[in-house]
Amino acid sequence: MANVPDSNQARPHDLAALPLLKALIACPSVTPDEAGALDVLDSALRELGFSVTRLRFEGDGSYPVDNLFAIRGTGGRRLLFAGHTDVVPPGDLANWTADPFTPREADGKLYGRGAADMKSGIAAFVAAAAAIPAEAGTIMLAITNDEEADAINGTDKLMAWAQEQQHRFDFAIVGEPSSAALLGDSIKIGRRGSLSGTITVTGTQGHVAYPDRANNPLPALARIVTALTQKIDDKTEHFPASNLEVTSIDVGNAISNVIPASGTIRFNIRYNDRWTPQTLADWVRSRIASVDPAGATISFDIVGVPSRSFLSPLSDDVETLSSSIEAVTGRSPEFSTGGGTSDARFIAQHGPVVECGLVGPSMHKADEHIALSDLAGLTEIYRAFMLRFFGVSP
Repeated sequence: MANVPDSNQARPHDLAALPLLKALIACPSVTPDEAGALDVLDSALRELGFSVTRLRFEGDGSYPVDNLFAIRGTGGRRLLFAGHTDVVPPGDLANWTADPFTPREADGKLYGRGAADMKSGIAAFVAAAAAIPAEAGTIMLAITNDEEADAINGTDKLMAWAQEQQHRFDFAIVGEPSSAALLGDSIKIGRRGSLSGTITVTGTQGHVAYPDRANNPLPALARIVTALTQKIDDKTEHFPASNLEVTSIDVGNAISNVIPASGTIRFNIRYNDRWTPQTLADWVRSRIASVDPAGATISFDIVGVPSRSFLSPLSDDVETLSSSIEAVTGRSPEFSTGGGTSDARFIAQHGPVVECGLVGPSMHKADEHIALSDLAGLTEIYRAFMLRFFGVSP
């Protein structure tokens, strides 16, 4: 990989978040190995007067995960910031211009794995919190190193622990990339749910020349696919229509003269606020029941833990965030519920939460990067919001 020299062009006026962001990117914290990222964050927060608790959760069929909870202040309004230090693997290093875990500035951008998703959000919030008087109110951070993979021993358990410790919050921000094309053009006030499933149709294996001595499961399997891909529902006020995608149809049969014994359908549904995982699973069962099995047996299993849809109330705090974004960027953000799932789904069980972060098209790609001007802008958005949230004069 060739080394590209840094740009000498002028930087944005406020890049207080940059040193911390570079230090975080330099930690190769591919899930679940935090690789020193939480140590870096721990030190930065303690310097700002935060009390920091490190928590390690394990079990429930997943790997152990390191997490961090920090708090400063004991009274006033209570704001929670949540995010993750883990990143996806960089992939083939030949596709990167330089080492993905060596932060690199060039042409007004910062390159490195995690730059967009989402070490930038963490660094911007910490830099913004440094400008807020400690007596203004209570600021908390819930940071996991398990968002990109299983998400079992991360934010879900971290929030349950925080509730046990009575660390309640009035409003929460998740620093995931939420902007579509320009900084602040969108914030996410909710997310669709996600349910994955497997359907297995079992017949009787046999020779293709003697179909009467076998029971081919594939016709029933095809009918089930047709039944599942019918319209599920209509859009709601804040969500698009629910959508089912068949991701695999597999019989594991490489022989042309053998009727297979069974076939499997794998699918995922991204669903709106009309449904819960339970009611949606019942819908799947009803679609299966509408199909003639022709003597085959059919089984349906939910894969993994479904993610619930959520919608945060359009409160004064959401409006305060929106007006803070407009004051910094000159544009009023769209309220969105699009995209995949995030750890906001766990936080929504405990209080109102929105996602507000950078532009994210480069996340998970080779040469992941952000604009330095956007890092400065996000820091200012967080700072402006906290001043208004806590009622502090600038």
